[in-house]
Amino acid sequence: MKRFQRTWALIMLVAILGSVALTGCGGTKEAPKGTSNSDKPYAGTTIRFLAANHPWTETLKTMIPDFEAKTGIKVQMESITENQLTQKLTVELTSGAGTVDVFMQRPLQEAKLFDKNGWYTDLTTYMNDAKKTPAEYGASDYFQGPMQTETVNGHLTGVPIVTEQEIVYYRKDLFQAANLKAPKTIADLEAAAKKLNNPDKGIYGIVMRGKGNPAVTQFSSFLYSEGGNFIENGKFVLDSPAATKAVTEYGNLLKNYGPPGVLNMEWPQAAAIFAQGKAAMWVDANSLYKNVTAPDKSTIGDKVGFAMFPAGDKGALPYSVTSWGLSIAKSSKNQDAAWEFLKWATSKEVTTKIQSTGVPSARTSVWESDEGKKAWPADWVSVALESGKVGSPADRPLVINVGKARDLVGNIITAAITGKDVAAAAKTNNDALNQLLTEEAK
Repeated sequence: MKRFQRTWALIMLVAILGSVALTGCGGTKEAPKGTSNSDKPYAGTTIRFLAANHPWTETLKTMIPDFEAKTGIKVQMESITENQLTQKLTVELTSGAGTVDVFMQRPLQEAKLFDKNGWYTDLTTYMNDAKKTPAEYGASDYFQGPMQTETVNGHLTGVPIVTEQEIVYYRKDLFQAANLKAPKTIADLEAAAKKLNNPDKGIYGIVMRGKGNPAVTQFSSFLYSEGGNFIENGKFVLDSPAATKAVTEYGNLLKNYGPPGVLNMEWPQAAAIFAQGKAAMWVDANSLYKNVTAPDKSTIGDKVGFAMFPAGDKGALPYSVTSWGLSIAKSSKNQDAAWEFLKWATSKEVTTKIQSTGVPSARTSVWESDEGKKAWPADWVSVALESGKVGSPADRPLVINVGKARDLVGNIITAAITGKDVAAAAKTNNDALNQLLTEEAK
């Protein structure tokens, strides 16, 4: 049986690589040194770019002809779904054939595994080379959280292109009527939820993700702000006093002031509750704001306010992460030409144009520019900028088996929401998480 599985895997690998060759492999070698046009040192090179279907990609696609005319580099771009992209990258990067030059990736999901397998070019060398990356590129312009998201074992695995932070959405009309200000602390958050909770009138104090696995990312900001963490010194520490306090706060908010059915709620369900005017607050990613402000999706869009994630014992430490980054394959035969493309695609100019269409970047200067801000509500921008400067670089445990780890953390959150023994749940699931780390280290 094992021999059959190995044979089948080999057949699939050969078939996929064969299809790559038939569609035009992106392995055209870089132009010879000493080209006659010093302004286009890589003219004649073809690079292959694997991308996900995403608004960022759609805007960039319209700009690629300008890059090709400027550099003489031909970009062979393929845009596919997220899951297809991960599968295709896994097969082609495993082969080591150099069929991929530049690719989009989700560092929170994939960076640990891809780095362990040696699939990334460490971009630190390019960033630190003044000849390859001049000062005007602005390497220091990036929010530190998203850059740290892309850093694994000291390797810069990619450059952030899409980011998000956790914020508080609140009903300005309800807060004004109750003489309340936007919460500054987690204690304020709970006090406001308690005061505005009015189930008899169909309004609940707060709504958040309550389904275990999806809730992990939003729980992370509570964890960091109370001084906890997922992993410290190579071990999970979700049974620490700080972690217990954070998960109890998260659970109590939903247990005491949340709507019915929270245990089945992911972000779409929670957003819909808030958008229908049935909750006073919603805590989630700022990238989702159109789901509760757009007139075709929300009945209270003109009443929505945005606030920084509230402070716990260690201050306000929401996540500020890279949801999508741009990387160069270690096996690429066109490393320098690939960097020229990546550097252009993440430049201030290109980033500003893409952000103006509604895709949030990690560049401070772009958020401070009129063009970069025009697609966003002014108070939303202020919160995003502040959050981006102080945020934490991960919204989930950074392990290889992210899904399994989220399931185990989610068990602790579920225990808190349902009023079960949080300490016991934390101990049991923390032990299981550490076993997962042990298995991954083998």
